[in-house]
This record gives sequence, structure tokens and C-alpha cells, in this order.
Amino acid sequence: MNKFIVAVLAAAFIAPLHAAENWVASWQASPHAAWPSGDFALPTGLPRTLAQQTVRETARISVGGRRVRIVLSNRYGSEPLVIGEAHVARAAGADGGIVPGTDQALTFGGRRGTVIPAGAPALSDALELPLAPLEKLAVSVYLPQKTPLDTLHWGAQQTGHIAAGNAVAAAALPGASPLHGRALLAGIWVDAAAPTRAVVAFGDSITDGNGSTPDKDRRWPDYLAGRLSADGVAVVNAGISGARLLGDRMGANAAARFEQDVLAQPGVHTAVVLMGINDIGWPQSAFAPQEAPMTAERMIAAYRQLIAQARARGVRIVGGTLLPFEGALQGTPFAGYYTPAKDAVRGEVNQWIRESGEFDEVADFDALLRDPKRPSRMQPRYDSGDHLHPGDAGYAAIAHSIGRY
Repeated sequence: MNKFIVAVLAAAFIAPLHAAENWVASWQASPHAAWPSGDFALPTGLPRTLAQQTVRETARISVGGRRVRIVLSNRYGSEPLVIGEAHVARAAGADGGIVPGTDQALTFGGRRGTVIPAGAPALSDALELPLAPLEKLAVSVYLPQKTPLDTLHWGAQQTGHIAAGNAVAAAALPGASPLHGRALLAGIWVDAAAPTRAVVAFGDSITDGNGSTPDKDRRWPDYLAGRLSADGVAVVNAGISGARLLGDRMGANAAARFEQDVLAQPGVHTAVVLMGINDIGWPQSAFAPQEAPMTAERMIAAYRQLIAQARARGVRIVGGTLLPFEGALQGTPFAGYYTPAKDAVRGEVNQWIRESGEFDEVADFDALLRDPKRPSRMQPRYDSGDHLHPGDAGYAAIAHSIGRY
């Protein structure tokens, strides 16, 4: 048979198979490296190791689909991570329970267990599981041997559970220990009925939702997902508490993780960047007492790198102005996070974000949340109380100020 005819026939059979798949990121928790106990101003709050235990994590997706894939991460591990077994089910309640009859085993290359190489993720096989928008899933992973938690996500705003033994299929987890971060789960992808766009929120603790009500999905990307899922647009959260444009520690610097956490997410269409307040606030505080004061010029150069990466990949990038933070963390060991000189840098940065025209769009969160009578301070109704992070009302206001993508 003519080679050209063979190629045409092959394309005719293969193309519909690929055309039918519309994988999109529907939920995310950006992984970062653990730090040694006592080596930083904050503890990780997670166990240093797990062994012969089950980790069950709950997550609310944004858009739904016909099939699901689960992403587990060993990005910062120094040795292979052995997964004995992993299951997914619809979550029930806040105590780690699952809906009876919905539990299914995940496979990786057709096998129930897998070994994740150091520095790598593991993507499960596609699993038939029709999901509606905003459904909550429980992902359970059994670790059969001693496993260092070198890769984690600090401050998840969602309580997970750690149970003894292999409890991946258990309907309930009585006696389980609470998990107040994320240990393994890094992403949930769905196969949508039609090609679907994703918005990635890229930021720090303000994007990660510090100050919001735990276990209620009240971070600003959660509120945005509630809005945009009705339009068939996914929203995923790539915030890491403590994240910075230029520094490492609680997550790698912005340019180092932008590719994996934003540009590599399936279906990504738009990135909303709200990051930089820690670059200003950390130096000369308990977080980074030896660091020199930040400058607007250095931060602008970092933003330009993110813009260049996004443009090269055809992704829209929205710049969020930095929120007012007068009085931030006063009365805590982190006093000094705010000073008038630091606020002046924030003002320079915000002026550039608003006026430079370099972002595709500007989201003026500063103007939205600041106190008209005292612009360096957040309005009390939006403040969580620490003068740095919004509360639920502030996060809802941020989400409702963002356009439809």
C-alpha cells in the first residue's frame, strides 16, 4: 500500500482519539521543599517522616469532567518515593470520610503502586469518574515504608488526615491525626466535555488564603472558581505562603517555579500574578534579618521575566497590585515586616504595575481593599486582623473584581 495512503489512514484513526481528550487542570497545590526544624522562623507543621500510614487529602475541584487524573509530587525529594496504593473518592464531611460506593483505585501505568523518582511528579492513569463543577474529592495514599516528607505544601486551609496502616478504601478514619498542610497531592486534572481554559492564580499567602476560614473554600481563587466554573473556566491555585519574586525558602523564587506551576498546567490561558509583598516585608525582619532592603527596580525586573515567560508560551498575564499592609504582624515576633520605607517601595511597584502597560491587564487589588482615609492600611471590613492578609470578605471582593476569562 502507498505510504501516503497508510499515513492518511493512520491519521484518520488516531486524530479522533486525541481530539476527544480535553484535559485541563481543575485543582492545584504548588509543592515546595521542607526546611529543617529550627532552621527558619516558622515550623513546617507536618511530620518529618511517615511510615506504614495513609494520607487522605480533600480538595474541591473547579470544573468537572468525564475522567480524572491525580498528580502526586516528589519534586524536592532526594530519594525515590514509594506509593503502595492510592484511591480517589467523593469526599463526605470534614472528618476525612468518603461517600460510600464512590471509592476507586488509581493506577500508574496499569499498576496500583508506583515509585516516584526524586525530583519528579507521578501522573495517574485516566480514571472514569464523572465529576460536576465544584465537587470535593478525597485522595488517599498509602506509604508502605519510611518516607521523608521533603516535598510539601504549607498551610493548606484544608484539613487532611493521617491514619495508621493501609486505609485508602476506608469509609471513615476514626482516630486519624489531622494534617494542616499538604503532603503528596499536587494536582487534579479532568477530561472536560469540550476544550476548557484554565486561570492560574500565582502568588503568596494572600493567594494561598491565609486569614480565610479553614475548610470552607474561601480563598480568593476558591471564590473565583465558584464564579468562573459556571462559564466552563477552570481556576487553580499556585499560591505558596511566604513565596517571593526573588527569594527562596517557602517555595522557590517566582521565575524558578513559573514554568511548572503555571505554564505547564494543562489548559492554562491566563495567569493572575499577585506576589511581591514578602520581597518587601521580609528583609530586616525575623523572616530574613540579614537581607538588604528590597528595591522596586529589582522587583520590576522579576515581573518582566514572568511576563516574558508567559508571552513566549501564549499565556495572558494579569498583574495584581500589592495590597496595603500598614501595621502588618504588629505584636508578633515578626514586627518590622512593615515600615513606611517599605510601603514607599510598594507604592513604586504598584505605580509601575498600573502605568507601565507591560502586563496584559491590571487587577488593582490595592485600590479595591485600601482604606480611603488611610491608603496604606487595609479597610477593616476586609482585614483578617493581622493587617496583612484579607479575611473572607476581602478574598470575596478580590474574586469579584476579576474579569471573566
